[in-house]
Amino acid sequence: MDLQNTNDTPARKLEIIRAACPHDCPDTCAMLVTVEDGHTAVRVAGDPEHPLTRGTLCTKVANYEQRTHSPDRIKTPLRRVGKKGEGRFASISWDDALDEIEARFRSLTESTEGAETILPYSYSGTLGLVQNQSMDRRFFHRLGASQLDRTICASAGAAGYEATVGAKVGTDPERFGDARLILLWGTNTITSNVHLWPLVLEAKHKGARVIVIDPRRTRTADQCDEHIAPLPGTDAALALGLMHVIFAEGLEDRDYLERHTLGHADLRRRASEYSPQRVAEICGLEAETIIRLARLYATTRPAVIRINYGMQRHAGGGMAVRTVACLPAIVGAWRDAAGGILLSTSGAFPLNYDALERPDLMPDPRPRMLNMSLLGNVLTKQNDPPVRALYVYCSNPAAIAPEQGKVLEGLRREDLFTVVHELFMTDTCDYADIILPATSQLEQFDLHKAYGHLYLVINEAAIKPLDEAKCNTETFRLLAARMGFDDECFRDTDEEIARQALATDHPALRGITLEELRERGWMRLNVPETFAPFAEGNFPTPSGKCEFYSASLEASGLPAVPEFIPPRESKRSAPRLASKYPLALVSPASHAFLNSSFANLPKQLRQEKRPFIEINPQDAAARGINDGDHVRAFNERGACELTAVVSTRAREGVVVSPSVWWNKLSPGGTNINQLSSQALTDIGGGATFYDALVEVERLSMSSREPA
Repeated sequence: MDLQNTNDTPARKLEIIRAACPHDCPDTCAMLVTVEDGHTAVRVAGDPEHPLTRGTLCTKVANYEQRTHSPDRIKTPLRRVGKKGEGRFASISWDDALDEIEARFRSLTESTEGAETILPYSYSGTLGLVQNQSMDRRFFHRLGASQLDRTICASAGAAGYEATVGAKVGTDPERFGDARLILLWGTNTITSNVHLWPLVLEAKHKGARVIVIDPRRTRTADQCDEHIAPLPGTDAALALGLMHVIFAEGLEDRDYLERHTLGHADLRRRASEYSPQRVAEICGLEAETIIRLARLYATTRPAVIRINYGMQRHAGGGMAVRTVACLPAIVGAWRDAAGGILLSTSGAFPLNYDALERPDLMPDPRPRMLNMSLLGNVLTKQNDPPVRALYVYCSNPAAIAPEQGKVLEGLRREDLFTVVHELFMTDTCDYADIILPATSQLEQFDLHKAYGHLYLVINEAAIKPLDEAKCNTETFRLLAARMGFDDECFRDTDEEIARQALATDHPALRGITLEELRERGWMRLNVPETFAPFAEGNFPTPSGKCEFYSASLEASGLPAVPEFIPPRESKRSAPRLASKYPLALVSPASHAFLNSSFANLPKQLRQEKRPFIEINPQDAAARGINDGDHVRAFNERGACELTAVVSTRAREGVVVSPSVWWNKLSPGGTNINQLSSQALTDIGGGATFYDALVEVERLSMSSREPA
């Protein structure tokens, strides 16, 4: 459409382009991008017709056009001219950059150590099926590089949930408005899943009770009927305590247990060990709270639990999710479309992942798998062969990876050839040898599934790539040609890749085509809107039942029946360590950042103000810390500087520091991941960001206002 300005200046040509939010959030919003004169994005808005987006965007992406047109974007390829970490670079051409990458990769692949010395490192800078799960995988598979085990966010919870339910499927988020009881367990919905919140409010307005279970009093907790604050890492014990009461008082759904579960007698015996009194001591709660919650949950229908991935970032994280995921089957909550539990909907999308990633391109035997949560050790300890080249895209490991000190030590290695494909000069860029300018979501085509709803969403390129930026697929096509890879798949266009992803005969995708998606912007999977997925059992497990007893977990040396696995670092599990570092650290998502994305943009920085740590008044007083003081949080792994926020939002014995700030924008040049551990979760090899003991000391008084 054309708009005529009132001052008789020439009319602007405005066009609306359909897009999708690419970032690591369950909501995967459908967006409408307003483009002026074909080359400038002037507005980004939520699609008002999308049933979850409903015309709104979160504070992170509401000004996405400013991110795309930021003057701080990397505009050309760069070559390092200073020491690693200094951040000094000179502009070079794309040909020169690709030539250097090709030469280094070719030298390594032809050496006696081989291509396994090359490691790709990526995660959720974009979650697009085209830009982050196709040509990149094909290239590194064909190259024979080490595989990356992408564990840093969700692997533990996914493994625990799938061991019980069978796949990452659960309650349809659109049914939450019909629930009578909603437990928001380990999720700060208003910050990390904001488009579910209107459905929670809808249920609340109809009379539903909404309870938050979280160690911290969050924005979400402020808006709910009740907040229950267990100690970090004790969720499995709380769930077992609820089961104890339900079984002891005969509140279980015996028919559902008999027909649709495996091992319910074993689980009953396990739960008998977790009396409310014992669980209250473990969790730091009142026994009466546990009894009351169990009775309410067992006697209210429909009852639904929303869990998120914060619950699984400690030593027993996988088992915690597994244990909580047993609850709906115990009380028969799966019988109702608005009952059950939701972790992720991603398992509901039966896409053709083999066609996307082409694992058949890998050599035989397949290259080794390296866990991304162990990057510090991977880069600093002896490996056979050692990692000699790192290609980073869609991630910022210098800021987000655990035990940051080790990661930075590894990135400083002069013998490590590091390539970073990025939009901005992140902390990781400072350690790169070659930097490649990347496109934003508004400059590339993509196709997105969601993990918080059941819609595929298309993203059309709203504008052409700015300056010399290139998207992931184009960059890997160029590298594949440089390396002499003549496989036909390296010539696939982005649209052809999207069609390949949709090329299955699964009924859930019937009628969903690229052409229809381009016309409509988004399409729901062919799943009935009132479908209760496990009302009659039919779980996608080996037994076809909800598996309270897991033979696969038992075979791997883990408890076959849900059990409480305590944090590695807590006063109960590590009293000697706690005598030095007595405070349990939780570092949840900040409200205005998304991991480390958006953490350099002016609007978001104004919102977050500065890196801070919430500390309970009792703990603050014991340390002589006042609100607004400049403090140091530390343990044996490292230290970082923060502003103290003295608040009852953090329960006594727990400190909370939202993440992820860039190091270079943090006082002292380090962020909270200096304190996190590389120790892995019980299941799934996940990161344990919320399993850390620390101490906090005052450095100086500050006149800055509290958060």
